[in-house]
Amino acid sequence: MEQAAEGITGSAAKLVPQMVKEAAGGVQQKLADTAAGVAENVGLAVQGVREKIPLMPEGQAAQPGSEADMWTKPEVIRDDYVGADKLAGRVALITGGDSGIGRSVAVHFAREGADVFILYLNEHEDAAATKKLVEAEGRRCETCTEAVERCVRELGRLDILVNNAAVQHYRTSITDMTDADIEATFETNILGYVHMAQAALPHLPKAGGSSTTKTGSGTGGGGGGLGGGSSAAPPPAPAAAPSGVIINTTSVTAYKGQPQLLDYSATKGAISGLTQALAAQLAGCGIRVNGVAPGPIWTPLIPATFPRTELLNFQKSVPMQRAGQPSEVGPCYVFLASSDGATMSGQVLHPNGGTPVSA
Repeated sequence: MEQAAEGITGSAAKLVPQMVKEAAGGVQQKLADTAAGVAENVGLAVQGVREKIPLMPEGQAAQPGSEADMWTKPEVIRDDYVGADKLAGRVALITGGDSGIGRSVAVHFAREGADVFILYLNEHEDAAATKKLVEAEGRRCETCTEAVERCVRELGRLDILVNNAAVQHYRTSITDMTDADIEATFETNILGYVHMAQAALPHLPKAGGSSTTKTGSGTGGGGGGLGGGSSAAPPPAPAAAPSGVIINTTSVTAYKGQPQLLDYSATKGAISGLTQALAAQLAGCGIRVNGVAPGPIWTPLIPATFPRTELLNFQKSVPMQRAGQPSEVGPCYVFLASSDGATMSGQVLHPNGGTPVSA
């Protein structure tokens, strides 16, 4: 018996390490397979020279979400983005500027030389982080839950308004939508944009001091130099100081709809219409009004909206098979706010991962 026991013990001593090794190998392979699956299903597949960023399914309890609480942080600005003082000396007010696309816009504007004032709801930690990022670019940044007058008082002027704040409510059926949800979405996403434009308009610089009630529908002005008895074309007008700019954040859902985001899609469609109509109304005084309609972008609003299971398919809804980063959207706002976009008004840019849309 003793010899048998000794033999068993000796065999076990040889066998156990082998079993442990095989088990560990199996677990390691399983973990590798799981990680690969997560990277494939949930990752932000950044193409070209960009790396694939694995995401973990996560959820947040309250809108509009907190960037500080996200497991995988969005990219705010690319390391290789070089500012060129395109917004030097200008002041921008950004609603929803504490996180996500708003934070990216704030930091891009700061790198281009603008001072930034951000309005936000109650994400104080996110707002403080954005302020720190803007000030790291050597620009001033004020945060507030108040309105335009404070911006002008603190920073001296207002040149650019970015309407960006938004909420959305995930509902699988129209019968599940509550009046409270619908009212909150419209109040924030469209009425808030109108009210901010109304408050900002008296402060935005206008071409030649003209009235804001003029429109761009007139057709007079000499027909491009063809009449008047002169064969010589008139000399080009000298470059004027930049007029005011309003940029509204709409969405691909304005053009394609999103079955689980009915009220959100409706407000984003309204924002696109508002952008075109207000651009026509303000063309006569030189104020440009444009929009940006992102597709799926990795921001705090996403985990605060969608169930964890839906996040697994988040990137698969666009032809590029990946969600975008805020850093890939921020430059759109720089273009529209700067003199690079001087002839752009009533237009919408579409950083949406390749989804074709028609205005």
